[in-house]
Amino acid sequence: METDLSAELRRIADALERLAPPAPPRPDFAGARLFRHDAATGAFIAAPDYALPLDLLIGVERQKGRLVENLRRFSLGLPSNHALLWGVRGTGKSSLAKGAFMEVAHGAPLMRLVEIDRDEVAALPALFELLRGREERFVVLCDDLSFEDGAAAAKALKSALEGGVSGPPENTLFVATSNRRHLMPRDHIEHRGAIAAAEDAEEEVSVSDRFGLWIGFPPMDQAAYLAAIHTYAERFGLTRDDLDRRALQWSQLRGSRSGRVAWQFIRDLAGEMGKALPV
Repeated sequence: METDLSAELRRIADALERLAPPAPPRPDFAGARLFRHDAATGAFIAAPDYALPLDLLIGVERQKGRLVENLRRFSLGLPSNHALLWGVRGTGKSSLAKGAFMEVAHGAPLMRLVEIDRDEVAALPALFELLRGREERFVVLCDDLSFEDGAAAAKALKSALEGGVSGPPENTLFVATSNRRHLMPRDHIEHRGAIAAAEDAEEEVSVSDRFGLWIGFPPMDQAAYLAAIHTYAERFGLTRDDLDRRALQWSQLRGSRSGRVAWQFIRDLAGEMGKALPV
């Protein structure tokens, strides 16, 4: 009877093993510098190098210098800080994060960037542990980070940045962009109630404090907007007499001035003039 039971248990175990999904392959970071992480499958999907040169980001010289220096220190194994790039939309936060990485990575062959979706923040502790101890140095980027679901994701991020009893991985740096300095949705109180929202807010503000480097991106004024337009136009051979007038009309139709709006105008102008853009 015991022999029959043991055989039956082995058959059940074998069947469960066959039904279980295969373990994700060991990540291979040799073929690219940029990757997107899929938390559902554990896969790291290679992406081409980011093509926008850092010098085309106009009006954010101070922000460029601070982030590039922080990433340079990280690439050398020197003390550096997790970075939060925050400010109004369209001011170049995401472009600066990727462009600054490419700037530093050209001189640091072991640098890699892994981008995650903001809905995958809960998987960050496991991702950091997976990257721990590898020879590469990883910048983990989350674009448009916020905690729409309250404190659960905030706790996961805090756990990843603190690293638990093992401490944070020495070879991993977290960079996030957000429209909000404290990462909290504006309608949070309405959805959660005052007491619950206050508790969640405390958790989320405490996560913001884990970023040692806060880099702000203020709204772009007209002078900076036109400077960006002229820089793009000169770089790509799009200079014309009515450039300022048309660029200002474009921003008025969009209801805002930003680096993104300037680039969209340049793309429209290049298409009208029959000229290709490299990015």
